[in-house]
Amino acid sequence: MPSPLHLARPALSGLLLSCAMLSACAAPANKPAANAPAAVPAGATALAQQVRDEIGEAACTSDAQCRTIGVGHRACGGPEAWLAWSTSASHEAKLKQLVEAYGQARKAEVERSGMMSICAMLPDPGAQCVAQRCTLKTRGASPAVM
Repeated sequence: MPSPLHLARPALSGLLLSCAMLSACAAPANKPAANAPAAVPAGATALAQQVRDEIGEAACTSDAQCRTIGVGHRACGGPEAWLAWSTSASHEAKLKQLVEAYGQARKAEVERSGMMSICAMLPDPGAQCVAQRCTLKTRGASPAVM
């Protein structure tokens, strides 16, 4: 069974592609889409990788060690995605600092690009320990991941 991070990496690529597409669509009509800013600046990409590195494999022995954290920034507010992490494997203060920096970078990009959003809030799906890895719980539809 693949780890949550193996599942999260392709989802991040899809998220970044979606953001790029939205950014191009949101470009003013008098400017060609080629001149639109990149959806995620290099700094945000590096911060996203640092978040994933801090979470690591999210190893756990019980549900009590598993937490969720909202990451990114939607144009209408709220996180772009939720990630599961382990209190036994990650440093909470460092993770929160990285997530905050990533959220600020994404918010700045959304504001610069004029990106639009579906304005739907992503509820916190919660986390659980499955096969000694913290994973997001599923509630009906598949949860979003970074």
